[in-house]
Amino acid sequence: MQSPSPAPSVYSLTSSLREQSFRREYGRELNNYSEVYRLPADDEELDRLSPEKQHQLLCSVMGEFHPLVHQVMQDEPGIKKAALDLGCGCGSWIMDLARKYPNAYTVAVDLVPMQCIDMPPNCRSEVDDINLGLEHFYGEFDLVHARLIASGIKDYAGLIEHISRVLRPCGLLLVAEWDFRAYDEQRKPIICELHDESKPWIARWCSAVAQAARARGGHLDAANLLKLWCSDNRAFRTESVVHKDHWVPLSPWHTNPGPEGDKYREWGLAMREDTIAFLKAGRPLLLGHGFSEDLVDELEENSRESLFDPSVHLYTRVQQVTAQKKW
Repeated sequence: MQSPSPAPSVYSLTSSLREQSFRREYGRELNNYSEVYRLPADDEELDRLSPEKQHQLLCSVMGEFHPLVHQVMQDEPGIKKAALDLGCGCGSWIMDLARKYPNAYTVAVDLVPMQCIDMPPNCRSEVDDINLGLEHFYGEFDLVHARLIASGIKDYAGLIEHISRVLRPCGLLLVAEWDFRAYDEQRKPIICELHDESKPWIARWCSAVAQAARARGGHLDAANLLKLWCSDNRAFRTESVVHKDHWVPLSPWHTNPGPEGDKYREWGLAMREDTIAFLKAGRPLLLGHGFSEDLVDELEENSRESLFDPSVHLYTRVQQVTAQKKW
């Protein structure tokens, strides 16, 4: 569903709308619009992404808003600023932005209706599969944000091209992705096959998820290519394309003293909780790919146990890229 209206939109999920928006697979509700993105879109998943959980963690790791956000979103006489959030999930990021810039209008796009009883009046929700294109948004936004959507995107390089056309002159792109790998204590990627018993269970689980998501058409290598795609796009100022790595422990294993160690342990606690929920969220994707229930159970149970093993020292990496459009 796409709405040309700038009016705020809050949906009440009637039984018919819920039936239209969701389908139930392997005990979880999934979106009913995309065959690519097969992670849940139910209340349990929204809780994982909520302001008190994953969103709070990512704000702590990357900062609530990039410093350039105010540059492009601050009020200017005669100009109505606008921001777009692609794959908004529970909508925490875009609603925070809408509250910070009440004179701007903001749009949140996802595969299912965004449910929030206190959605800011300058925010609207749209249900859409962004794999189908963004032509209806061309030239409308000063800021486009996308976070952790790679598993549901068929052509990420093409999406970057669409975003470059959605942005107004000097508009800002903010994009961040996991690369679906675990990293060792030296921050080296753990490359493994599903049945490689010499590698950590969580790395083997990541391998299974990557295999299943790629088979669906998701672009699991996007995190490592974001900077290249933005640099190659002539719409963006070359010097404005900036890549940054954010390293997050998968559990609170850090023993460093002082504020830095405290920060990593806090992140590790939050990341462990998020990962445990993500292990459950991945079941429909893995089972739907054809992995046996016994194998999925084994991967999930042993991965969960490893997150509580103090001898297992692993990181995950969030890659963030910013790019600003030319005049």
